[in-house]
Amino acid sequence: MKMIWSGSISFGLINIPIKLYPAIQEHTFGFKVLCGKCHNPLAYRHWCTHCKKEVAWENTVKGFQQEDGSFIVLTKEQIKALRSAKTSTIDIKEFVDQEAIKTVYINGHYYMVPAKKEIKAFFLFFKALKKANKVAIGTFVMHEKEHVVAITPYENTLLLNTLHYAYEIRSLDTIQAELESKTKVDTEELKLAQQLINQLSHKVFNIGKYKDTFIARLKKELSALKKGKKVKKPKPTKRTAAKKKSLVDTLRASVHQEEARA
Repeated sequence: MKMIWSGSISFGLINIPIKLYPAIQEHTFGFKVLCGKCHNPLAYRHWCTHCKKEVAWENTVKGFQQEDGSFIVLTKEQIKALRSAKTSTIDIKEFVDQEAIKTVYINGHYYMVPAKKEIKAFFLFFKALKKANKVAIGTFVMHEKEHVVAITPYENTLLLNTLHYAYEIRSLDTIQAELESKTKVDTEELKLAQQLINQLSHKVFNIGKYKDTFIARLKKELSALKKGKKVKKPKPTKRTAAKKKSLVDTLRASVHQEEARA
């Protein structure tokens, strides 16, 4: 695993040397856009809509668009001066309860490990956070951006999550009208819904049992096509026409179905 950042945690007068490693390795499977005639990949071109011609990369510049649509062109030296200088410390600003970190805040995930073996301060910090059930909130610069981060105990190390800034999170006000409802929830409906939730609840979440079955099927079908075999379209599941049921009847049927499976 390749290290992506090294520095230290600044906590009071304590300085803890650490290293960061990416915690996520996404598995993607995508299609390329090809020419419909010769089936070769289409190339990306830097096309100028004003000059009506392709522009070589070395002849491009960067600019900042203003409200009136015009651009302020910046030199490489000006851009370099404007960018945040790389810092070598994660400055801890405060500690909050874990419940205070809403899911929508979380962005990136990184494993944090001590830069040297047997660093007592690192494991002391880990155990203190775990015992207090707190999250350390800090700031640091990585990839030419200042990040606000949350540091929490994870397994036998620390997990650093970069967080979205408040102004990056869209307000619910834009869809509030769709959320407003005068619908009353019936007591029996609520009771049955809670019963169904309890039936499907587990004490331990085992994410290992979930697989991307769509990609697995797609790879299998592509392998068959490569061998010249025809891919059979899956037959749609036949469902017998059922009478429209009320919500409470549907909930009751769902509860009975889960009881039968148990």
